[in-house]
Amino acid sequence: MPRFQVASLQRIGCQLFESAGCLPEDACAVVEHLVESNLFGHDSHGAIRFWEYLKGLREGLYQAQAKPRIVKDRPCMALVDGNAALGPIGATFATKLAIDKARSQGVGVVSLRNTCHIGRVGAYPLIAAREGFLSQIFVNAGHHGVFVAPFGGIDGKLSSNPLAFAAPRRDADPILLDMTTSVAAIGKVWVAANRGDRLPDGWLIDTDGNPSTDPNVLLEEPRGAMLPMGAPVAYKGYGLSLMIELLGGALSGQGCAAGEWDVVSNGVLITVFDIDQFAGRDSYFDDLEALIRHVKSSRLADRSNQIQLPGEFEFANARVKQIEGIDIDPTTWEKIGDEARQLGVDTSAWLDD
Repeated sequence: MPRFQVASLQRIGCQLFESAGCLPEDACAVVEHLVESNLFGHDSHGAIRFWEYLKGLREGLYQAQAKPRIVKDRPCMALVDGNAALGPIGATFATKLAIDKARSQGVGVVSLRNTCHIGRVGAYPLIAAREGFLSQIFVNAGHHGVFVAPFGGIDGKLSSNPLAFAAPRRDADPILLDMTTSVAAIGKVWVAANRGDRLPDGWLIDTDGNPSTDPNVLLEEPRGAMLPMGAPVAYKGYGLSLMIELLGGALSGQGCAAGEWDVVSNGVLITVFDIDQFAGRDSYFDDLEALIRHVKSSRLADRSNQIQLPGEFEFANARVKQIEGIDIDPTTWEKIGDEARQLGVDTSAWLDD
């Protein structure tokens, strides 16, 4: 499969999205978001989405030059309509608005709708953490609930409904929790199907409710389902998923899972906290570092060589891939090439870039 250095993959992406009608700054913002997902090891939300977003622009599902607008604005909260802009544009706008409100009021809460697919949800609390704020985000998929079975059921009735949290550290990478309430992100099933891989036990059931490791049982009719996070206690993942349906979907006005194959537009709720207006930065950092020392002082389990904080793997992975480059699976590369040809983009020099 082709491998690209980060700068080369970003240049290809920016060329494609500009050719699709995006403003240069918006094109590169979207591409940087997607490529960072590859760096962090989340290929399900990386360049595999180039062709998906480009196809959406070509078909008019997404609007290349749309700008989000504030529908309701209060000192501590706001409701934002993404105006069908590409998801990373809408979600970044909402995040920065929440940061501004937190800086002023101590807490900023922003709800976002009509913004298409926002990509990797952990990117947005990370924006806040890099500016010294605590942040959390809840994201549903609007009416698009067809992939994840409820606890006790075998039919797909929910989406993966992710949540994320990020916390700054004094002299280290932020803590970064980025997870779905299903066993895994749906995009990881696409990645496995593209590569011809099987999935781990416990991820999927077929249309009759039997366990399966074949990614195609989720992607082809009659469709199976992914399971909620938690295995024997999957009612926990299921419960979190319903919570996110309400906080992300109902509160924003984007709506909740209804099994409709309409345009996938996330419903989003992001909250940002100004540490200085709570316990204070020094107290917070002292407590956090003491917590980390305490947790990492545990004896190691068999077959474990370290205790990692949430996000440590992602940051380490990004440093490696910055040097080694990013692999793109053949199916994704073919689909990107198809979209490029429809846009009239010359791809002849890409593999030499």
